[in-house]
Amino acid sequence: MNNAIKIILAILFFLCLADMPYGFYQIVRLFGLIGFAILAYQANQQGKQTEMIIYCGLALLFQPFFKIALGRQIWNIVDLIVGIGLLLSVFIKPKESQR
Repeated sequence: MNNAIKIILAILFFLCLADMPYGFYQIVRLFGLIGFAILAYQANQQGKQTEMIIYCGLALLFQPFFKIALGRQIWNIVDLIVGIGLLLSVFIKPKESQR
């Protein structure tokens, strides 16, 4: 489930790089909030505090209620970095530490 959410969000963020109607960006922000909130909850349940904090921060960044005005170019950079980060987290698994 986590991987599906990450891939869907990454695709949506990459689509934001194209010239889309304003309503599309609003829906992406809402899906971003919901997706990152789910990922944060699941990370918390698994005891991954660092991931939970990152996902909470991203949920706050993408939430549609109190918009953060960064400008089109900055948002494109944010969308690209977050999309790439989500895809990397799907395909690159961290090594387990040995204790």
